[in-house]
Amino acid sequence: MSATTHGTNSLHRQRMWALWGSYAALAVFVIIFLVPPFYTIITSLKSSAEISAQDGSPWMVKHPSLENFWYLITYSNFQTYYLNSVMITAVTVVVSMVISVLAAFSLSRMGFWGSGVLSTGVFLTYLVPPSLLFIPLFQIVGSLGLINSVWCLILLYPTLAVPFCTWIMIGYFSSIPKELDEAALIDGANYLQILTKIFIPVAMPGIIAATIFAFTVAWGAFLYPLAYLYTSNQMVLTVGIISDLIRGDVFQWGKIMAACLLASLPPIVIYAFLMDYYVAGLTAGATKG
Repeated sequence: MSATTHGTNSLHRQRMWALWGSYAALAVFVIIFLVPPFYTIITSLKSSAEISAQDGSPWMVKHPSLENFWYLITYSNFQTYYLNSVMITAVTVVVSMVISVLAAFSLSRMGFWGSGVLSTGVFLTYLVPPSLLFIPLFQIVGSLGLINSVWCLILLYPTLAVPFCTWIMIGYFSSIPKELDEAALIDGANYLQILTKIFIPVAMPGIIAATIFAFTVAWGAFLYPLAYLYTSNQMVLTVGIISDLIRGDVFQWGKIMAACLLASLPPIVIYAFLMDYYVAGLTAGATKG
């Protein structure tokens, strides 16, 4: 009896040590990941004079002010950057999702020759780094006369989003029982009706996950707009912030941090409300098919 009790106590202590170790590791990671946003918020509330003075702790703000945010909200260039980002992101998400859903459905359910190899090839294209593609793409965009135009980003961003979104949707569509589309075919439905009436409603978590990924790609891309855009009326947030608020060796840190916070609001809101769907869609896309 005592041996059993001793073994139980030992197992309990091991579990407690494991639990406290997990909490400690989690606390370290939380601190590491929250320090940059906290510093961004603190700096955005400081005036340029307080930042330049460098007296006191950089982690404290003596005279909080929303001056930097008001400056950006009323600044016409920043408004242009924001509107360009919203427009490009919206069009990119719609185009990417239409292509991805149609491609994933045909590759996962229609079963034509070579669909398996093509499915693998679609995902492998996602693994090619954008830094290797922007130079040949620059020649293509230049031949189309789209350099320094927001339309070049609308053309290029789906090339980054479609492969991964298609892979997610292939995994999700493959998890749907084949009896559903077989029954629909027997009842006289065509493939487009099967897609719109059965697969899209059932696979909505996967579609939301792919949509969030496409949004993230279009909203946060930096390399392509940096390479292809050079005037203020065509720039997006990621490039406009650094081009407008950094002049030579003068960094307007307060306004830069405020701009970063304003630019991060849409992703934060979207992830906060749709995170469960995003995780569910990625899990299904990674384990099925």
